[in-house]
Amino acid sequence: MKRNRIVLAVFVALVLTAGVYLHLLMPVITGYAAKNLASAVFVAGRSQEAMEKEDLNFSFIALTNNTVDFEKREVESRFLWGKSKAIYIEGFGCTLVKDFAEEQIRNRPYRQVDVLPAGADTIAWPMGNWIEDTVAPGIDREKLNQTMAQAMSDTIPHKGTFALMVVYKGQPVAEVYRDDFSAETKFLSWSMAKSVTNALIGLRVKDGKMNVDQPLAIAEWQQDERQNITLNNLMQMNSGLDWNENYGNLSDVTVMLHKEGDMGLYTQQKAYEHPADSVWKYSSGSTNLVCRELRKTFPDDQAYYAYPRQALFNRIGMSSAVFEVDASGTFVGSSYMYATMRDYARFALLYLNGGNWLGEQILPEGWVDYTTEIANGSDGRYGASFWLNRSGEYPDAPEDLFLCKGHDGQFICIIPSRELIVVRTGYSKKGEFDLNALLKGILESLE
Repeated sequence: MKRNRIVLAVFVALVLTAGVYLHLLMPVITGYAAKNLASAVFVAGRSQEAMEKEDLNFSFIALTNNTVDFEKREVESRFLWGKSKAIYIEGFGCTLVKDFAEEQIRNRPYRQVDVLPAGADTIAWPMGNWIEDTVAPGIDREKLNQTMAQAMSDTIPHKGTFALMVVYKGQPVAEVYRDDFSAETKFLSWSMAKSVTNALIGLRVKDGKMNVDQPLAIAEWQQDERQNITLNNLMQMNSGLDWNENYGNLSDVTVMLHKEGDMGLYTQQKAYEHPADSVWKYSSGSTNLVCRELRKTFPDDQAYYAYPRQALFNRIGMSSAVFEVDASGTFVGSSYMYATMRDYARFALLYLNGGNWLGEQILPEGWVDYTTEIANGSDGRYGASFWLNRSGEYPDAPEDLFLCKGHDGQFICIIPSRELIVVRTGYSKKGEFDLNALLKGILESLE
């Protein structure tokens, strides 16, 4: 009898523990579904059916009940007793309603800036979309086509590719899309947005408004070791702040993206764990704190919201780019940008050319060199908001490869020594897509 009571008590304890954990996980489940479905529908132009069949078809996310309201341009997702809502903001994508009233989120002074260039289809690449039909010399076209076809085959280790683009010596030489996507489709960046944040910081450094080596003047940090943390530490992922980037459970990154209205503040409140510049730990929170600090450098929010388009996107022809904000109104530089394949390639071209665009030095002189310096503790894998290949992670690619990487297989690869850019978007779980094999095939097709 006593044994039965013990077994029953253990069973009840396990059920209660599971219930508590599920309750804590509920905002992550419904928040993930609502946010990603809303952006896919209202920014990328994808269908609810397609998203639920592929991108949202995993774990508890697949069990959510999602309602898309096209009139109000919002999505509500429910699972058991939990629900989340994401709303569309013209020019700034979709935002989860968390910690701030919906009216407050909708009524921020979002500034709409004219998108340039006008008439992009009649303007030559790279500023526009008119691309010459002539085949660039020094390319084994048959080999390149075979590599592209393999990457689109949707079989492991080439599974899940949405689109693929190759730019060689400044000119697009290959561009393919899955049947349900096109050159007009805006694709989710996930963590490739961190590298775009790098550009915005570089521009603000050039403006004389930020210094990456100066400790941040955050009041609550001044009484402990966090007072030594710089923007550089945050961008190089060695700030020393406590952080858990595990996407598979209730972690700092999943809580931040789906439960917190002010993502930068959430990171700012994390505890000190290691001395700054000593231990490398990848942290999406660090980038959102960088975006929060970026916001402080503007006289008002109108200027902040206009800055990415005025200072970067319009100047390099990224007419499709949409940088989303959190409920507090800060750009989610860790994860949430949408752009076409060609616009991602334009961004890469800016970095391939050392921050110079058609003769104009847009980024500070030496900024790309700074970006590709090895971050302390990263073993050659990371610079400042860009990944590196100094560790030989991609053995068939040159060591000078640096890249933007996003969740589920988003890549922007830049190889200066070969004058090569490769952009790949898709939905591929770990182990389903082999980037090294893709780069190897493309490199072998070049002279």
